[in-house]
Amino acid sequence: MHVPPLPRAGRFFEAYTQGLTTVELERLFTRDAPEAYRFFSRHIDFDSIKRLPWHRRYLAHGRLFFLAFTMKLTPARRLIYGVALLATVIGLLELFREFRLFLVPHPAFAPGTLWLLTGFLLVNLLVLLEVADRLSLKNDLEIAREIQLAMLPRVAYRAPGVEAFGMTRPANTVGGDFYDILQLPDGRVLLALGDVAGKGSPAALLMALLLAMMRTLVDEGLEGADLVTRLNVQIVKHAPRSRFVTLFVAVLNPSTGELTYVNAGQNPPLLRRANGTYERLRAGGMALGMFDHATYTAGSTLMATGDVLVMYSDGVTEAENSFGAPFDEHGVQSVVDRPDWGSAKELGWALFAAVERYTEERRLLDDLTALVVRRLPPIPVQV
Repeated sequence: MHVPPLPRAGRFFEAYTQGLTTVELERLFTRDAPEAYRFFSRHIDFDSIKRLPWHRRYLAHGRLFFLAFTMKLTPARRLIYGVALLATVIGLLELFREFRLFLVPHPAFAPGTLWLLTGFLLVNLLVLLEVADRLSLKNDLEIAREIQLAMLPRVAYRAPGVEAFGMTRPANTVGGDFYDILQLPDGRVLLALGDVAGKGSPAALLMALLLAMMRTLVDEGLEGADLVTRLNVQIVKHAPRSRFVTLFVAVLNPSTGELTYVNAGQNPPLLRRANGTYERLRAGGMALGMFDHATYTAGSTLMATGDVLVMYSDGVTEAENSFGAPFDEHGVQSVVDRPDWGSAKELGWALFAAVERYTEERRLLDDLTALVVRRLPPIPVQV
């Protein structure tokens, strides 16, 4: 059956609306617009506005929000935006109030038309410039994301007696969460998961610095409390005071199941025993970067065959549903207790899928990261 081609207008409309869904359109007003308002109004002193008479509050609120928005523009673009608004106001006055301000005669146009056209063109010029900047920045961030992800283990780790799998999903293009799986020269495995305070590019830069320092110190033979203490000193020395890092680092002996660890302010990882009970790994100390004299202690436990260790960042437990209730530790346990996963990789993907379902795939408020370790049965020795 021959299908006639779409008319030119139909092809344009189809191309223009490509990828548009009702869900995305709804999020534009229910999620993106409120987030944009919160972004621009976060430095407004609402307490001072509340002290004003009621008839002045709305005017003060509008003025402060207008300044908060326009001051994010460069001075030249701020001028373009102001001229566009002024031209639009004059055009509307000419249209509806019979106000006349003719700088250029325009007998072919209705009063106010040229002013409105001027405002329209200037706003579109401003949008064009801002989109160009955003796309350029997005391209740089995409490259940074590729570099950041390339620094992390991308495939599941498997060795006699152990398997491990980590994954991360930044809230923005780049993030401050990380994980690592390093095999030590003696056959033991170093496992780490960390979370830099904040998100975005600043957190990503500090994450890369910390990961590089940790791997260098591990190569020098440091581990446990000594490793974390040295990392803390370096973070205090090189990171801004407003930034700190939570970190869980452990060393597992696959042949014996002995696990030594240090928890520096990270969410206590869940060690699920084969019999269904849980142990939370808390021993350690405070987050890195807070005090240069902070001390850390190491904890130890034993992972038996079938035990599973689940490390995760607070983005997992703090992910909220439409009612504002967090996914919480109970959500993590509900996934780990399910029988429908058969490997560390499957459990990691199942955990992320559960968070997505719980949040109804809304935009993440924080980076998601998880590292799953499972103790396997020893490989039988062939006689």
